[in-house]
Amino acid sequence: TPYAIKTHIREYYAIITHLDEQIGKILKALEASGRADNTYIFFTGDHGLSVGKHGLLGKQSLFDHSIRVPLLITGPDIPKNKTIEHEIYLQDIMASSLELAEIPKPKSVAFKSFLSLIKAKEKKLLYPEGIYGAYMDSQRMIRKDGYKLIIYPKIKKILLFDLKNDPLEQQDISDKIRHRNTVKNLFENLLLLQRKHNDSLDLSGILAP
Repeated sequence: TPYAIKTHIREYYAIITHLDEQIGKILKALEASGRADNTYIFFTGDHGLSVGKHGLLGKQSLFDHSIRVPLLITGPDIPKNKTIEHEIYLQDIMASSLELAEIPKPKSVAFKSFLSLIKAKEKKLLYPEGIYGAYMDSQRMIRKDGYKLIIYPKIKKILLFDLKNDPLEQQDISDKIRHRNTVKNLFENLLLLQRKHNDSLDLSGILAP
């Protein structure tokens, strides 16, 4: 109901306000220690809550309001007041931290440092094959070339969004003839990412030949 949504949004904002206060305490303690100028800080979250968007309340979706979380970085040699639009994984923070510490990344770590995006003038895509997402056995996703394809295997449903022109993901364009090749190419790339991530969920039969 509208009342329930308003209540959840109010609670969500209250939690954010509380969290901001706790972060403030950490930063003040860091300043007091005299180590603030020699410390790197990564601030992010593991997911967002839907709080009514797309008719949902929780975090169990692959829409951007649930999976596109903030990432703030500060520290020595990190440019101030700079915004970078680039798709990465949260796990890339670990690889970036290793690079900052000048520790070789283990071969078992598949994710990449994004420090080159911060310091380099020319930015190459960290993941030209696309960004892969999965939730249980009910949803799969790929973000690539400004589009997002979401698959619902159990009901054989496909959604396609033009993220540049429709950032709130309101208009499913998967059934538009002009986007038929986009759906096909993204689906094929999703299958490749499935194999790369050892995802055995069967998506065959979802996309009509």
